[in-house]
Amino acid sequence: MRAKKNSRSRAGSSHSPQAYTPPSAIDKLYHEKQLWQAGLTRVIGVDEAGRGPLAGPVVAAAIVFSPEKMIAGVDDSKKLTQEERLRLFPQILRQCRDYGVGIVSAEEIDEVNILQASLLAMRKAILNLHEPPEHVLVDGRTRLGMDVPQTTIIKGDALSHTIGAASIVAKVVRDLIMDYYHRKFPGYGFDVHKGYPTPHHLRILQQLGPCAIHRRSFRPRALQNLNQY
Repeated sequence: MRAKKNSRSRAGSSHSPQAYTPPSAIDKLYHEKQLWQAGLTRVIGVDEAGRGPLAGPVVAAAIVFSPEKMIAGVDDSKKLTQEERLRLFPQILRQCRDYGVGIVSAEEIDEVNILQASLLAMRKAILNLHEPPEHVLVDGRTRLGMDVPQTTIIKGDALSHTIGAASIVAKVVRDLIMDYYHRKFPGYGFDVHKGYPTPHHLRILQQLGPCAIHRRSFRPRALQNLNQY
């Protein structure tokens, strides 16, 4: 992960129309091309991983490619196997023009709620880029609360190559963090379920109770009577 090089984004107009999916076959550079043709070269895609788990951080990645750059196989990280993500991850980092990662801990998630934590992680990722963005393509419908031009794209990780690449980086980085937590908190199976509320994870919680990285604000219905939670 890169050290923070720039603590502020370049100021710019915050008004931008909602992007839409063209009616023809999906061109995953459709949104990027509109901005490149307008003369912008620092077009950032940003996405997060880890909104749904009961444990661990939410992680975001911001990616920028040179105009017309495209890596075969990049897609919404949820559509890819772990092997495919691990194959694409180093390719993305080698071929992108710049990238940044933002991490928000379980404790911070409990303080501000998961939506705000996800937006904070994305802002952190953008601020960890070496150069400020000229325009940001954001996965989802919620703007980031930054003074930089933005386009929100529902299901953007499947519709935009740049957001899709960000989704892969965020997912792989988060999985590596959860592998570390598996070693730090053995017995919880974080290397397998990555903190998501699988039946296996819920059974372990019933047996062991939560550990330090469990989100207390995410107490699942099945564990409402668990005193340690």
